[in-house]
Amino acid sequence: MVLQVRRARPEDAPAIGAIHREAWQDAYPGILPDAYLIGLDERRIAAGYLRAMLARRGGEAVFVACAGDGQPVGFASAGRARRAGIAEGEVETLYILPDWREQGIGRRLMRASAAHLSAIGCGSAMLWVLSENAAGWFYRRLGARPVGKERIPVGGRAVEQTALLWDPIDLLLDATAATRERDARGEG
Repeated sequence: MVLQVRRARPEDAPAIGAIHREAWQDAYPGILPDAYLIGLDERRIAAGYLRAMLARRGGEAVFVACAGDGQPVGFASAGRARRAGIAEGEVETLYILPDWREQGIGRRLMRASAAHLSAIGCGSAMLWVLSENAAGWFYRRLGARPVGKERIPVGGRAVEQTALLWDPIDLLLDATAATRERDARGEG
């Protein structure tokens, strides 16, 4: 599989908005209200990511994974932690189109995010994942450890999220490093 991970460009924003919407609609039925998921507006979502790409506040960067035809099939965003006390850097998002999961794309996007965080001086990284989200196993497999939980409102419903931490950030860099075995299995 030919796949390129690169820094997102403003023209990627519509595809990023579509990926975000589709990933949420696939991952969160039964966790978030159906009406909320159905009503997700990919244009509004795309506009938010475009603003983030242009502002680059907190050292924020957005990365896309593109298929051989150049079409984005997943993305991640990372920057300095949005709140103090858990880690220096934060992976804010990681979403992949459902048909493209289980192919090593998440690992590669996490690698790009971790490398970016390290480059801007973050010695540790964290992320928040909805506690009921099945993707939590992926982050734990990459060496994250749970360090806290909290309830937040999403779509009119209170849901629990879990903070996952890599400290030092080298744990995440090592866990996402390319290997010949992964590449041979098509995970790279």
